[in-house]
Amino acid sequence: MVHKVRILDAENVTHNVRRFRFEKPSGYDFTPGQATEVSIDKEGWRDKKSPFTFTSLPGDQHLEFTIKIYSDHDGVTNQLGGMGAGDHLLIRDPWGTIQYKGTGTFIAGGAGITPFIAILRDLAGKGKVKGNRLLFANRTDKDIILRETWEKMPGLDHLFVTSDGSGGFASGRIGKEFLEKHVKDFSQHFYVCGPDPMVADIMAALKELGAEPEALVFEK
Repeated sequence: MVHKVRILDAENVTHNVRRFRFEKPSGYDFTPGQATEVSIDKEGWRDKKSPFTFTSLPGDQHLEFTIKIYSDHDGVTNQLGGMGAGDHLLIRDPWGTIQYKGTGTFIAGGAGITPFIAILRDLAGKGKVKGNRLLFANRTDKDIILRETWEKMPGLDHLFVTSDGSGGFASGRIGKEFLEKHVKDFSQHFYVCGPDPMVADIMAALKELGAEPEALVFEK
C-alpha cells in the first residue's frame, strides 16, 4: 500500500546527512530497524523507489528518516537534499530483517548506522541498552552521525573509528585484526550494517573468530 505523507520539517545532522520528520499515516506500524521504500511525490520521481530506515520509534506521533545526501548524481537523495516542510513523499509497507535479538555488538559503517538508531533508542527508552556496544566506522570525525547521541546514551559502550584517525579516534577500518583486538566475547549477537564489501568482510571475519552464524544479524 502506498501512503502520501507531508514533510513536517528537515534539518542537517552532519555536513551531508539530513533528518526528515513527516506525517505518520493512521494505523501505520513498524519494528525498530525496519525500512520502507520511498518515492518523491513529484513528476518523474514517483516510480523511483529507494529504501530508507525509520529512525523514529513506533510510538512517536511522526515518522522520521535520517538520510545521507549524495549530491554528486541526480538520484533520490540529491532530490531530497532540496526538500523541506510542506513537500510530500510516498512510502510503502515496512520491511527489514535487522531486528534486535539480544545483547550484543552493533557494527556500523557510515550511513549503515541508520537501522541501529531506532533499535538503540528503543532500548535506551526501556532502560535496556546496558551491555550493548557500538563500533562505528567513518571516514572522518565530521561524518559521525548522531555522535552526541551515542556519547550520551546511558549504558551504551561505544568505540568510534575514523579512516584518517581524526577526532583522536582509532584509525583504519573494522576488520579481523580490529575485531580480535577490541572484542573479547564472540559468542554474543553481532548486528552488522554498512557498505556491502564491509559487511561481507566483517561477517567472514566474525565467523573465523568463532561467532555463530545464527547470532549474526544483517540486512538480507
